[in-house]
Amino acid sequence: MLHSQRQIYIVGTGSIGKALAVFLKLEGRKVTLVRGSMDDGSSTTEEIWIESEENHYASIPIVTLSTIKTMEGIVVLATKSYGNKQLAVSLKEKTGSSPIVLLQNGLHIEQAFLLQNFPELYRCVLFVTSQSVSSNRFRFKPVSVCPVGIVKGSVGKLYHIVQQLDTRNFGFKSEKNIQQIIWKKVIVNCVFNSVCPLLETDNGIFVRNDEARRIARRIISECLLVAEQEGIILNSKDIEKSLLQISKSSEGQFISTLQDIRNNRKTEIETLNLEIARMAKGLKMVQRCRETNLLGTLIKLKAEIKVEEHSKSIMT
Repeated sequence: MLHSQRQIYIVGTGSIGKALAVFLKLEGRKVTLVRGSMDDGSSTTEEIWIESEENHYASIPIVTLSTIKTMEGIVVLATKSYGNKQLAVSLKEKTGSSPIVLLQNGLHIEQAFLLQNFPELYRCVLFVTSQSVSSNRFRFKPVSVCPVGIVKGSVGKLYHIVQQLDTRNFGFKSEKNIQQIIWKKVIVNCVFNSVCPLLETDNGIFVRNDEARRIARRIISECLLVAEQEGIILNSKDIEKSLLQISKSSEGQFISTLQDIRNNRKTEIETLNLEIARMAKGLKMVQRCRETNLLGTLIKLKAEIKVEEHSKSIMT
């Protein structure tokens, strides 16, 4: 039984935000989706279908930021992390003392909110995959329960947040050492979000192909060198095991970066491979992080070319 149930605002209407909204609504939680990239003042209700082991359906209210004066409850960010600087400014006067929970990939993505001095800030590491099948139908696969930890806040508040967000289909748990898990997932994402889009293939490539696994091991090795300099000690075998588990459980699914490129959108690669490369440069380790940097640079270039070509096609 949930006590003192709070309104949950999910900022971001992509495949993760909509899946979470449906599962929360089906378990009786009070949830509103908030568009993070468009603010035209509109409000609507959308029927959303989630394909998982069973099909799930719910009608979810969707609003834009300008229609909300205050966001009293729990604010979950399921947007792309490259928009955090602007989003932190937009949310600052609306959220008050409400906790912010980041359901986003990447290193150092919380900095914009720390600079704006948000009172409570929590990081979640996602172990689920979700992709669009049609405009309001999504294919969702859980890999594991998603840990949530403290960036700025308290253990008691963390427990309450997890209790409010946890559902049977999209699970959450509290985690004391969230930085260790953030780094582990970032390294795994550095592999998936660079190799899969460049090969134009699904997540299952690493369980199917020996050469893809060898590339993955080299990226993992480079990233671990940077992590160690930051005081994060991880085991390469554990990371490879996690990578293969995700690859096997999400075979046939396409990583978010490949989906973004195909849909002419900016990617999060700058908070993944290119953030690792930036840190390596600061540590004077550029030569020891060459492959991670190269693959990240190619992804950035590929996305930029795709966006430019799309813009030209619209103009003509």
